[in-house]
Amino acid sequence: MGICYIVGAVKTEYKICKKSGDYIIAADKGYTNLGGVKADLVLGDFDSLGYVPEGENVLRFPEYKDDTDTMLAVKTGLGKGYNTFIITGGMGGRLDHTIANIQTLAYLATRGAKGYLIGDRECAAVIKNGSLSFAAGAEGNISVFAVGTEARGITLEGLKYPLDNAILTCDFPLGVSNSFTGLPSKVTVGEGMTLIIWSGGLDILITE
Repeated sequence: MGICYIVGAVKTEYKICKKSGDYIIAADKGYTNLGGVKADLVLGDFDSLGYVPEGENVLRFPEYKDDTDTMLAVKTGLGKGYNTFIITGGMGGRLDHTIANIQTLAYLATRGAKGYLIGDRECAAVIKNGSLSFAAGAEGNISVFAVGTEARGITLEGLKYPLDNAILTCDFPLGVSNSFTGLPSKVTVGEGMTLIIWSGGLDILITE
C-alpha cells in the first residue's frame, strides 16, 4: 500500500505529493493546513478548528474521549491496512501535544508500522528492534533517546559520536546532541525502542 498522511495543527512547509494508494487524513485543525491537497477524510472533535467542515468526508467524535485526534487518525489508517504514516505538523507546537504524538509513534512501532513526525525544522521517528539509515550529505543534529525503561544494542554509525552495542536508559540523556558528519549513517536498536529526532526532512532517509 501507499502512505497514510495525517495533517496536524502545526503549520509546516512540508508539501504532500499524493500518489496512487496514498490516503490523506486531516485531523481537526489540520484541515486548515492541507496546502491545496484534498483530504480523503477529515476527523476529530473539532474543538481546535471551531467548526465542522461541510461538503467533506467527515468523521466527528465527541470532545470527551481517550484518543487524541492524531491517534484516531492513526487507528483509522491502521484499520485501512496502512503501515507507513507521515504526520505533518505533529511537533513544534504545544509540548504536551508533541509528547502525545511521540507516544503515538511508539504505538505504531509496537504494531510493526512506521511513523514519522514532521515539524518546522526537524523530524522524529520511533523504531523498535530495527534501524534507521541516513544518506551521505546529511547535516545538522541528531539525538537518540530510549523509549521505555531502556533500549539495548544501540549502535550509531557514521555520526560524530559513535556507539557500539550500548544501552540507553530513560533517566540519562546519553544520546542527545549528536551530529551528522556527511557520511552515510545508521541508528540501530537491538532490543527495545528508541526515539530519533533529527534536523532536516525525510529526504535524507534511506528506505530499507
